[in-house]
Amino acid sequence: MGNKKPADDRARPLSARRLGMIASLLAASVLLSRIMGFAREMVLAARIGLGRSADAYYAAFQIPDLLNYLLAGGALAVAFTPLYLKTLRQEGDASAHRLFQTVLGTLGMGVVLATGILWFYAEELVDLQFGAFDPETRELTVFLTRIVLPGQIFFVAGGIVRAVLMAHGRFFAQAMAPILYNGSIIIGGLLSQTVEGFAWGALVGALLGGWIFPAWDFRHVGSMGFRVAPLDPGFRVYLWGALPLMIGLSLTTVDEWYERFFGARLGVGVVAALAFARRLMMAPVAIVGQAVATATLPSLSALHAEGRESEMNDIFLNTLRGTWVLASLAGGILFSLAQPLIQLAYQRGAFDAQDTARVAILLAWMSCAIPGWVIQQVAVRAFFARNEMWRPMFLSTVLSVGALPLYLEMGREWGAEGLVIAGAVAINVNAILTVGWTRWRHGGPFLRPLLSTGLRGLAVALLASVAAYWVQIGGEGTMGAVLDIAAGSVVYGLTALAGVWVLGDAAMRNTLSVISRSFVRRMRR
Repeated sequence: MGNKKPADDRARPLSARRLGMIASLLAASVLLSRIMGFAREMVLAARIGLGRSADAYYAAFQIPDLLNYLLAGGALAVAFTPLYLKTLRQEGDASAHRLFQTVLGTLGMGVVLATGILWFYAEELVDLQFGAFDPETRELTVFLTRIVLPGQIFFVAGGIVRAVLMAHGRFFAQAMAPILYNGSIIIGGLLSQTVEGFAWGALVGALLGGWIFPAWDFRHVGSMGFRVAPLDPGFRVYLWGALPLMIGLSLTTVDEWYERFFGARLGVGVVAALAFARRLMMAPVAIVGQAVATATLPSLSALHAEGRESEMNDIFLNTLRGTWVLASLAGGILFSLAQPLIQLAYQRGAFDAQDTARVAILLAWMSCAIPGWVIQQVAVRAFFARNEMWRPMFLSTVLSVGALPLYLEMGREWGAEGLVIAGAVAINVNAILTVGWTRWRHGGPFLRPLLSTGLRGLAVALLASVAAYWVQIGGEGTMGAVLDIAAGSVVYGLTALAGVWVLGDAAMRNTLSVISRSFVRRMRR
């Protein structure tokens, strides 16, 4: 590729062992990133609590998130990897490299132009979305939006680079991106001790993790280059494949948009409360779902390119079974420990006990959505690996639009809790329908073993949650939270292990065995 020819084996399907290692690497990076993110949120919560500044900070990411979504920035590897691997196998290194340079240059130019337009009209766009904010909060939202918005240039361009790296078996840049991003936000917040500092840190983190580190790692694969050619046949094929990701609506994205939009109309601090709860909820989603889905896509794409459909369906089924179990267990412990987790993470400074209770109930309801989030992230890869972007996005778009009245009515009747419950219902329904459609269209996964494993996992999680909830004493302060978390975690873990032993099947036991062996190996190092 370019001046360097990639080793052939780097573009081949990953073995089960290497797939597990890569998933563990990405999960570890996400875990570290989430820990750093919690540190960031703890400082932010202590300084400003659930006030107007917090609302403005979280609302400031709405326009950048929208731009990222419209350019399929969060799914660049999904849209680009199958096409790149197909070009590499069928046409060779030179054609694949030309495709990479064309997509990078053309898409990069597009995001620069779009960023400039949105930056100029930021005030009008904020007024349109957050008109319920008071003038001071809207002004701060506009200011912070213009700081963080250029970061999307680095995320989108770097996403293409990371997609090529992962296609050649290089996942380190993908693992480092969230760590550098969150680390920069923390440093920015500590240096300035203001909301503005966190925003500047986000921009620097996007530059470092989103672009500089992947570009530096790319020297092991080939030469960097930019080619602006919107009419190039290769780019048009990419655009057609990515178009459903750009114009379609995904519940995993619009759920947060709906919460911000409707939450801003429910009172001061609601947007921030939803955001604080979401940060904790998304940790297991990222560690389990995002890591596994990211590691699985290149292998599924390669198997499909080689016509090995049966093997592809087997890997897909086993991946779904394992991730469903892990997602259920993660959701269960988050549900049972919601109160002490919020108390430990956020309750200090301007964030008081009343704020803790307010956010904890939201987190408890959000945890019910974790299985749906994780299954959805993995399930759509069966379509994406086959270059079938339109079908899952059509389904998700219909559900996203159809769920809008549910969010509206639930939010009106039950406030922030209603918004969260609406999201949990919608995302779980989306996941169920996506898996069912995959089975109907491609013959896999087989539903009976999947349902058997998944329902057993849910039962174990429910039993462990009840046990963990009842051993908590509701202690006050940091030490009380630590004791409740420790007691609840031990009881949850023991109950879950016993439940897996009594109720579990071979897939559940194998999943926990793989995790245990991986943990022991890391501890020995």
